[in-house]
Amino acid sequence: MSPAGPAWPRLRVLQALWALLVVLLAPWRLWAIKNTQECTWQVVLNNFETVGKKDASDRFVDQEPLYTVDKVFSLLVDAPIDPDEVRGLVSGKRERSWTCTPLGSGHLPTLSLQTYLGFPYYLKINYSCKGESSEALVRKGHLTGLKPVVLVTFQSPVNFHRWKIEQLQIQMEAAPFRSKERCNAEEVCLMSWYTPMPIKNGSVVMRVDVSSNGLGPFIPNKRFRVNINGFLERQRDNTLQFTVGNELFNLIPRYFVNVPSRPLWYTVDQAPVFILGGIPEEKAILLTDTNFKDFFLVELSIDSCWVGSFYCPPTSFTATIYDAIATESTLFIRQNQLIYYFTGTYTTLHESNRGSERWVRVLANECIKKLCPVHFHSNGSEYVMALTTGKHEGYVHFGTITDGRVSFELLPRQRSVCNGILVVNCSITWAVFIAGDYNLLLLVEIEDPSTRKYFQVVSYDLVSDYLVVLYTIPEFIPDARGLEFLMVLGTESYTNFPMVPKGMSYNPYNNLLFIWGNFLLQSYNSENFIYLADFPKELSIKYLVNSFYGDTAIVTETEEIWYLLEGSYQVYKLFPSKGWEVHVSLQVMQQSSLYAPNETMVTLFYEDHRLYQLVYLIDNQQGRLVKRLVPVEQLLMYQQISTDYLLERQGSHLTLSFTNFCPFTVMRLRDLPNPQIYTRQERYRAQPPRVLEPGGFHSDNSLAVYQGLVYYLLWLHSKYDKPYADPVHDPTWRWWKNKKQDQVRGEGGESVGGPSPDPPSPSPCPGTVFAPHPVPQDYYFYLASNWRSAGSVHVDMASYEKIYDLKAENELPERIFLDKGTSYRFSVFLTAGEPEPLCTVQSKVGLAVVLADPECIEAVVKEKVLVNRNSVLFWVTLSDKRFCFDQGISGHHLMKTSMLLKVVGSSGHCFQNTHQGPRMQGNLMVPVLIGCPPGKRLAFDITYTLEYNRLQNKHYFDCVHVDPEMPCFLFRDIFYPFFLIQDLVTGDSGSFQGSYVLKVVGGGPTLDTIKEYSEEDIYRFNSPLDKTGSLIWTTRNTTTTEDSAFNILSHNSLGIEWLCMENSPCHDTIPHSIFASEFFFKVLVSNRGVDKSTYCDYQLTFQLHIHGLPLSARRAFLILMVSASLIVGLVILYVISCLLSPYVVKVCNVLCWKINNIVAWESYIYSVASDTRAFSNTSGTKSGESSGGISRVVSMVAGENKTDTKETLRKKPIS
Repeated sequence: MSPAGPAWPRLRVLQALWALLVVLLAPWRLWAIKNTQECTWQVVLNNFETVGKKDASDRFVDQEPLYTVDKVFSLLVDAPIDPDEVRGLVSGKRERSWTCTPLGSGHLPTLSLQTYLGFPYYLKINYSCKGESSEALVRKGHLTGLKPVVLVTFQSPVNFHRWKIEQLQIQMEAAPFRSKERCNAEEVCLMSWYTPMPIKNGSVVMRVDVSSNGLGPFIPNKRFRVNINGFLERQRDNTLQFTVGNELFNLIPRYFVNVPSRPLWYTVDQAPVFILGGIPEEKAILLTDTNFKDFFLVELSIDSCWVGSFYCPPTSFTATIYDAIATESTLFIRQNQLIYYFTGTYTTLHESNRGSERWVRVLANECIKKLCPVHFHSNGSEYVMALTTGKHEGYVHFGTITDGRVSFELLPRQRSVCNGILVVNCSITWAVFIAGDYNLLLLVEIEDPSTRKYFQVVSYDLVSDYLVVLYTIPEFIPDARGLEFLMVLGTESYTNFPMVPKGMSYNPYNNLLFIWGNFLLQSYNSENFIYLADFPKELSIKYLVNSFYGDTAIVTETEEIWYLLEGSYQVYKLFPSKGWEVHVSLQVMQQSSLYAPNETMVTLFYEDHRLYQLVYLIDNQQGRLVKRLVPVEQLLMYQQISTDYLLERQGSHLTLSFTNFCPFTVMRLRDLPNPQIYTRQERYRAQPPRVLEPGGFHSDNSLAVYQGLVYYLLWLHSKYDKPYADPVHDPTWRWWKNKKQDQVRGEGGESVGGPSPDPPSPSPCPGTVFAPHPVPQDYYFYLASNWRSAGSVHVDMASYEKIYDLKAENELPERIFLDKGTSYRFSVFLTAGEPEPLCTVQSKVGLAVVLADPECIEAVVKEKVLVNRNSVLFWVTLSDKRFCFDQGISGHHLMKTSMLLKVVGSSGHCFQNTHQGPRMQGNLMVPVLIGCPPGKRLAFDITYTLEYNRLQNKHYFDCVHVDPEMPCFLFRDIFYPFFLIQDLVTGDSGSFQGSYVLKVVGGGPTLDTIKEYSEEDIYRFNSPLDKTGSLIWTTRNTTTTEDSAFNILSHNSLGIEWLCMENSPCHDTIPHSIFASEFFFKVLVSNRGVDKSTYCDYQLTFQLHIHGLPLSARRAFLILMVSASLIVGLVILYVISCLLSPYVVKVCNVLCWKINNIVAWESYIYSVASDTRAFSNTSGTKSGESSGGISRVVSMVAGENKTDTKETLRKKPIS
């Protein structure tokens, strides 16, 4: 059996005395904490269907947004939630398209240009206190004003080529909700608090920190891990099933009892799921997505076979999973000499389902003896290494995981390691990948026939394919002769114990390399090593656990636990030890459920800089797995007290006195700057909508509204990447800028929203026009104050904002980002134990700053002695030296280093008591990342550009069809562009003062016809050296790049003159209407290689609209000739028409007269003929009279016609 604690003894007198001693030594500062209740937060995940149900809990599987939330918003008729002001934003695939959704109740249509979506899960929050009913406590907390505050931190993704690197947080206030269970009480029986559980593209690891709003009982802050499990899938019956295998529900004791512990390997801060193998003779693993707060035992669906061959050394077959490694989306295991991998379903990472259907066997023809983890990702990928045996002995299979795709490369490429270091037989025992140097460190075992086996540390450069031996490990363990450490130079004496290296561990932040076996060597440059003599040579290390923040835990083959504080040379034994016995005795007295008489350690790991054990307990014949804290500080304090005390007789009684080895009594950090500029944490704040309910309890609908508003807030954040800078530098500006003018008017003219002060724009939804007058925001508050808000929900847009003014919390930040030449300054206040003279205080209290890369960063410490306070104040300034990093994109390829703040003589001796137990003081390690910090971007300052261009050119002419998102610039005007450096973290936005290169990289006469130019075309269109007549623009600036290929511009440049020469694409652009020609340029602005003021490689691509382009000389001359010909022809035609007009008129009149005569004669003849036929039977007298009458009429008409003709001829003018 491998116990994690001692065999359960009877409480002997000595143990009781030690326990009593520790209780008596509890500091007086803890009295207030001890008098408070021991309360803790409880958080579970609920989906929409399980909200309000008791004991309901769900797994984080679903990753798609929900559309059902939008139906709830249809109830909110008179509320300022309509995002019509963001119509210019382009919706992405994940956010779907903009739609016209009726958000009114029947006859009151409301304009909605974007469908509100929601996240699939809620966080259900409760709290409990020791010895009290949780239900009554929650009701009491609600009545006393308690509201949990939830801070969700999204882990930035591995693949920065696909996703933006950012440190994003959202702070939400929880909403109270009644349970849906039957209740006989008048008001409430069961209740909980709920907040949305947001999801962010590119992030599958989330930290949830729960704290109190300061009202109600004192409840310490607590952190939870809420990760997406991509290895579960939902079945048709809504049940969950593992894709990697079948879940086992029985934890059989033989799986854990007498089974050695094993290391937990994963990509630090990136793996949402941990796996742990080592279960004997079972192809099963432990799998967890909550860092072993809960877990599953899963039997893997692999073939469990291994076909040996003549080149693989014979081994016994076993089903045990020996090596297991978890990455961001892929799991790796080794069984026998085969390795498998399985990629989970993570649509938030890959934007598609790239999950594996089954375990994939890789390197099937290789003999794999060991998997080696790579704890940190780099260059947008994760890595894993497989060590071979057999035919490829001396090689490493280097695996790369990018977006769930796995590939392996055999290294070294040209020859084996054995050939590279000129030996016959060698074997690689361990491998470490140093991403910053793109280098492999190999622990090589060499068998020389003439001598015994020995080991070397070999470096392999992946870029140059070069091998070099860095260090040869001594054959025997050095003799330290009572020293804590010994510098291994080769001249020291040695013992008879052979050195047997087993592995290596590397911390990229402080460049500390450990080589471990039955010894412990450390080095900061991989060449000069220090032997740590406190670790006994009789023991053998099985694995190391590194926190990467200055702490290292050591597990031996006999399951002993040792502890090393980096920066010191003392190795402390934690288990078994006197301190451990005291701690266990106290836990037994408190009846803790985390300890049992029979227990076995399964693994040891760090979480949030604290050491945890996964232990299998057997209590009352029942076995269970528990995760428990290893109280390192308490164990060290107990051990210190148990060894350094003195019994003195004073009179008739004995007194205890202790030696305090800590050189100070008080250590405080002061004058810390606001953290966001250094931590690069972006934080949003959201509060639940106000509900019009007497008890303040929310409903399903109000929680759904909360979901939609939080989703939309994060959507605005994700879409805040426009190249044209907004007038206000804030992602939420487009949401709240019109919150007082967001009404629309229905078809009947009834106002149901607020108008925009701008001229009405065409409505995308028929039947709606913007109202012409605004309604103040106070109107909505008036409705809520009088309980008349629609849907009984009041939404205040001021409750959804971005926070830029976070304050320091009297502790160093988790990490620091430094740009070129920037500094981080703070002070350390130390108080000595007893009043001392000035010289004594200075000699007793000293502060040291250890830099991992002193050639890249520097620290300046200034000391001020405060004699009257028996204290010393140290001012510490950490600065970048400006030459250790090339330019890079924001957040990409950052250099890892660190600063260690150490009070001399404090390691392992100084502790601070807090409500969460003692905390070690005197050693503070802060990771430092050098390069372009995340959250900085370059934007086109369109507002100032328009103002300055109007001032310089004395006028400004916009296009005929005005686009407020892309104003036009006139071709003949000098163009003066200006740019902004926008800090998305602090909210700062200032003019870009550096130098840059501007290139036209694409263009077209319309937005739809813009095409990308080739590298050759870009050179011809932008280079002042071009001789082909292809330049698009030029400038009077004479500064160029080193090769004179491109002009260098700045904010003081003399402007850009548009040329559009003969062979350029904008030359001779044909207008599509009567207005002047237009052209859209795609412009790239970059400061790479020309700006020495920052590490940031700013790259901005935007579209520029130019109008009034001139035509080519040939086309202009042709148009001139055609136009002139038309004008001359029209003039000549006019003159001719004037000269010939009298004759034309005369001819027309004669022709008209003749036509009229002919018509009149035809009409007369027709009428006479009709009359003759009518009276053909009358008397002859009448006939004669009629005939005479007719003759007279005819002659009379003829005479009149002759007279008219003569008068017309007389009146005709003489030409």
